[in-house]
Amino acid sequence: MTATTAAPTASNNITHNAFFIGGQWRAPEGSGRISVISPNSGQQIGEVPDGVEADIDAAVAAARAAFDDPSAWSGLPASERAAALIRLADEIDSRKEQFAALVSAQNGMPITVASQLEAVYPATLLRYYAGLIAAQTDDIREGMFGGVVEVRREPIGVVGAIVPWNFPQTLAAFKYAPALAAGCTLVIKPSPETVLDAYLLAEAVEAAGLPAGVVNIVPGGRETGAHLVSHPNIDKVAFTGSTAAGQKIAETCGRLLRPVTLELGGKSATIVLDDAELDLATIGNDLFVATLANNGQTCFLGTRVLAPKSRYDEVVDVLSAFAGSMAIGDSLDPGTQIGPMSSARHRERVEGYIAKGRAEGGRITVGGGRPDGLDDGWFVQPTVFAGIDNNATIAREEIFGPVLSVISYDSDADAVAIANDSDFGLGGTVWSSDADRARSVASRVRTGTIGINRYIPDPVAPFGGVKQSGMGRELGPEGLAAYQNLKSVYR
Repeated sequence: MTATTAAPTASNNITHNAFFIGGQWRAPEGSGRISVISPNSGQQIGEVPDGVEADIDAAVAAARAAFDDPSAWSGLPASERAAALIRLADEIDSRKEQFAALVSAQNGMPITVASQLEAVYPATLLRYYAGLIAAQTDDIREGMFGGVVEVRREPIGVVGAIVPWNFPQTLAAFKYAPALAAGCTLVIKPSPETVLDAYLLAEAVEAAGLPAGVVNIVPGGRETGAHLVSHPNIDKVAFTGSTAAGQKIAETCGRLLRPVTLELGGKSATIVLDDAELDLATIGNDLFVATLANNGQTCFLGTRVLAPKSRYDEVVDVLSAFAGSMAIGDSLDPGTQIGPMSSARHRERVEGYIAKGRAEGGRITVGGGRPDGLDDGWFVQPTVFAGIDNNATIAREEIFGPVLSVISYDSDADAVAIANDSDFGLGGTVWSSDADRARSVASRVRTGTIGINRYIPDPVAPFGGVKQSGMGRELGPEGLAAYQNLKSVYR
C-alpha cells in the first residue's frame, strides 16, 4: 500500500468502535466519539471512541494483571523480552507506509518527514533497546563490610504514557520501547488529534504476539489523561506535551511520590557565530531540521536565531530567502516542505503570535499570513521577524509554528547570555566553521541537548530538558534506567 492510498479522506473515513485492552478489542464504556479532522481540508477523515475513566480503569487493571504475573512479562528472561521487541519492530516496519500516511493526514506533517521519522524511529528504538537488555549483565559488587552486594535492575511497574499529536508514533516509542525492554506494562493515551495511527500500533502489538495486557491503548482528552496520571495502580507516568500540562502532572505525581518523566516545551536558540557558513546549498537541510521541521510544530526547534551584529542583515536575508523558498501544500504531497497547522485552533494561536510580534515592533521580512490558493486547510506561511530583542513575546513564549525571530548580539558571551535568558532549555544549535569555538559556546548554553551545525535526537543519547522544558531523560541507556528500580541485595 502506498503512502497516498493509505491515507483516509473525507469520502473514505476510517472508523473504529473499540479499544485495545487486555489483548482484546473491547467496547468502550462511554458513548462519546472523537472526530478526526484533516488539517489539509478541514473535513472529517475518521472517528473513534472517546475514552472515559472506566476505560482507563479497565486498561490499568489489564496492565496490572500482566505485570503482576511474572510469567507473562516482567519476570521473563531479558532474551525473551528482546525477541518480542524485535517481533514488534518487524510488525511496525511492515506497516511503515501506513503509519507515515496516517500521521501526515491527521497532523499535517509533510509525508517526507513522516516517512523518515514516524515510519522509522519506533522500530529503530525497539531494536536498540532489545540490544541493550540482551547485553545487560549481573552487577555484583564486593562489599566493604564483607560479603557481596547484588544490584538488581527491576521493572518499575505499570506505566501511564501520555503522547502528544506532533510526533505521535516517535514519541510513543520514546516511552514504550524502553518500558517494554525493562519489563514494564503500559497504558498509552494518544492525543485526540492523532488517534488513527494508535490503532495501527495496536494491530502491530497484537500481530507481534505480546502477552495480553502488556500494551493497552485508550484515546481520550484531558480528563481521561488526568485520571490515568492519578490512578492508584499506576507506578510511573511518562508525558510529552506543553509545560502547563506538565506542571499539573508534576504536582499530581509529587503528591503521590510517583516517578514521572516530563518532556515539555522549548524556545531554543540557534546561535550563528560570525564565522558560520551560510550557503543554503550546503546547510539548507540541516537548518530546516533545526528550525522549521514539521511545520515548526516541534519542541526542540531553535526558533530564536541569534545573529552577530556584524552579519545581522546577512543572516536575516539568508533566513528570509530560506523560509520564503519553502514549498507549502497538502501534507500528503511528496513535494510539500511546510504543511498545515494541526488544527484550526492551533492556527489561530500561531496567527495570534504573529500579530503580537507586529504589535511589539517586529519587522516581518517574509511570510506573516496565509498562503494563496490553500483556503480549505489550516496553513500559515513560514514567517521571519527582524528588529526584535529577546524581551519580545515571540522570543519568550513557545509558538509551535513556522515563526523565526532574529535577534542580534555583540559577542560570543553575549550570545550565550541571550540563549540562557529563557524559561526553557530543551534544544539549540551553534553554527560555526571552528569546531572548538562552537563546542566552547555550546558547553555554556543551559540546555538538555544542543547540536553543532546540525541537530537530531539520536537514540543512543539522553534527550530531555532543563528549567521549564521538563525533567528526566528519554533515549539512550538513561531512558531504559528511567523504567527500572534499583534493588540492593546484600549477600
